[in-house]
Amino acid sequence: VQLQASGGGLVQTGGSLRLSCAASGSIGSINDMGWYRQAPGKQRELVAVITYGGTSNYGDPVKGRFTISRDNVKRTVYLQMNTLKPEDTAVYYCKVRRTLGGDYWGKGTLVTVSS
Repeated sequence: VQLQASGGGLVQTGGSLRLSCAASGSIGSINDMGWYRQAPGKQRELVAVITYGGTSNYGDPVKGRFTISRDNVKRTVYLQMNTLKPEDTAVYYCKVRRTLGGDYWGKGTLVTVSS
């Protein structure tokens, strides 16, 4: 099982980035897919999660600025990040939850927002 995340990088305040994470391998049926982030010295926190049916939930700091989506055929989850702020700087991790139970985490992709 592999979760390949991409799309991170350096962007200026107010800019945008789009992250993607594709699941491959014998992972079986996927239920929730989501993004979490961890800034230096802080705990990992929820950014956004989306169910198989498309219901999404966001962490308070990103509501109104980030949008999560998924392609169930491609087994890929996306995170469109707009109006980025320096406090969005973190390593972003994707996570998938199997329908039969069990979570898988990607390795993370670094997002740096310069002021």
